[in-house]
Amino acid sequence: MNPGKVDRSRLLKLTDLPNVGPAIAGDLRLLGIEFPEDAAGKSPLELYHRLCLVKGLRQDPCELDVFISITRFMDGEEPRPWWMYTAERKRMLNT
Repeated sequence: MNPGKVDRSRLLKLTDLPNVGPAIAGDLRLLGIEFPEDAAGKSPLELYHRLCLVKGLRQDPCELDVFISITRFMDGEEPRPWWMYTAERKRMLNT
């Protein structure tokens, strides 16, 4: 969902999270995350590495940006566009 449209009081499904559409929701389900609250307290880097393992190939690094955005949101931060986390992701992956 577009971060500007996210309503913290209406987080019923994964696509209610900022930057999450059907494809990312499917990837989250592969990781055992079924509901928005399941993302709280998770390590975005660990989620990314697990997804690469589950799918058997390196995933687009921008997916890590999305994982950062949703875990931070679920830990209390304001919803932000995924690309606001690109510099942080590059530091995490040393790229």
